[in-house]
Amino acid sequence: MDLSALLSDSGLTIGKLTLTVVLRGVLIFVVGLVLIRILLTMADRAVGKSKTLAPLKTQIHSTARVLLTILLVLVVLGSLGVQVTSFIALLSVAGLAVSLALQNTLANIAGGIMLLTARPYSIGDYVSIDGTEGTVEAIGLSHCRFTSLDNKEIQIPNSQIAAAKITNFNRLGRRRIDLTFTASYDAPTQDVYDALRDAMNRFPQLTSAPEVHLSEYGSSSISYLARMWVRAEDYWTVYWGVLEAVRETFAAHGVEMTYDHLNVHMAQPGA
Repeated sequence: MDLSALLSDSGLTIGKLTLTVVLRGVLIFVVGLVLIRILLTMADRAVGKSKTLAPLKTQIHSTARVLLTILLVLVVLGSLGVQVTSFIALLSVAGLAVSLALQNTLANIAGGIMLLTARPYSIGDYVSIDGTEGTVEAIGLSHCRFTSLDNKEIQIPNSQIAAAKITNFNRLGRRRIDLTFTASYDAPTQDVYDALRDAMNRFPQLTSAPEVHLSEYGSSSISYLARMWVRAEDYWTVYWGVLEAVRETFAAHGVEMTYDHLNVHMAQPGA
């Protein structure tokens, strides 16, 4: 069978095929496979040393292997005298069709690469993404997984995260707790200060001295702002604990905790 004539009938052109040409093609293919393995090994080591790219090691390895193998096949065909222009055109059309079909997937992958490069959060951080809050459990190539405070699993596409406003509550190490309490106008200001400080000082998790400020004069009460700094992981423990402790310390210092109420005065007829 004349291989040259067969390929010519199929629309491909090929030079004169001889044993020397075939052996040269086989040699190029074998050497190419060895070079591909060496390049992939070097790439794996480089990616493994990068904290940003390490999660993408498997995907990068697979993609690079496919692309290098396709390139090697084209080089081998060219060495055999095959006109590979039609192959390149076919691959271009196929690549365009695949990219259109996988547009959303590719957008998620691009978003994942952006997140791994920018690193707005890490595993274990508590974050808010456009109002959705949760602890980061996994950073994937297409989706990220979070766990909410009420133990719900949330998965958000990376393309959505990359375009969203991200608030990281753990990145800076500390968080500030601001709590507002109201007290009667009859309560001396210093007594309220002492009661609030007593409540906050019960918690050794505070990283600095707590602050108390008179923040507002209301229609029937005075508002006081209690402010304290804690480590990010202690935020909710101290938050709920101070709320509970203030009720006791107000009572101990004789401070009345006010609440909204309505006084009705009955007028006597003829008065």
